[in-house]
Amino acid sequence: MTTYSPSWPHSDIKQIFPNVFMVTGTNITQFAGSDLQHSRNMIIVRQNGELSLINTVRLTPQGLNALEALGKITNVIRIGAFHGRDDAFYLDRYKATLWALPGMVHENNKTTDIELTEQGQMPFAKCSLFVFETSVHKEGCLLLDQEGGILITCDSIKNWVDADEFFSDESAKLYASQGFFGQATISTVWLDACQVKQTDFERLLKLKFHHLLSAHGEPLLNQAQEKLKETISTIKNW
Repeated sequence: MTTYSPSWPHSDIKQIFPNVFMVTGTNITQFAGSDLQHSRNMIIVRQNGELSLINTVRLTPQGLNALEALGKITNVIRIGAFHGRDDAFYLDRYKATLWALPGMVHENNKTTDIELTEQGQMPFAKCSLFVFETSVHKEGCLLLDQEGGILITCDSIKNWVDADEFFSDESAKLYASQGFFGQATISTVWLDACQVKQTDFERLLKLKFHHLLSAHGEPLLNQAQEKLKETISTIKNW
């Protein structure tokens, strides 16, 4: 029998751009023996009445009603190795198609329906894929050709400006002490785990984008590329 993660508290679904939405929810996990509670985002892209869910977050029944009112849940898209705990819920409930990077292993014995590659098929139009080639764990970004370029990330680039309502007090203090808060940040924990080289981020900066929608943090509007460039310039040990 499939076991799903529970639906923890989350925000309302908010429209960020035309046909691009975000919902922020709770994530409870363990890392290095510590209990952690922080926020995470699901990005929703609507095209021709069909919805693509990126970095899934399981919603409450009320949240699902609001999601279903937006369109037909068609695609589940996984671009980060350390996310995906809620993919199976949406795949089973809505018989959606699972898009993922090659070699990703999914929970609940799910298998990838369509592999995401930079030169391959995309889940919706005006969308391209960037892959971190040097990462030892699968990680990518989606770039939407809209509003001057919208970069959608998982764990690679976060935009936690500060702790929000979905953080526990303990996790908020811990993350602040470790310097996790700021605009267009690149976590040293993620860098250490994935061993990503500077060359990948240099390639990423060659793309054109104005906005960032991350799995973690607020939308970063208008200045995303400039803020990411500033972040990269501060990293000493690649």
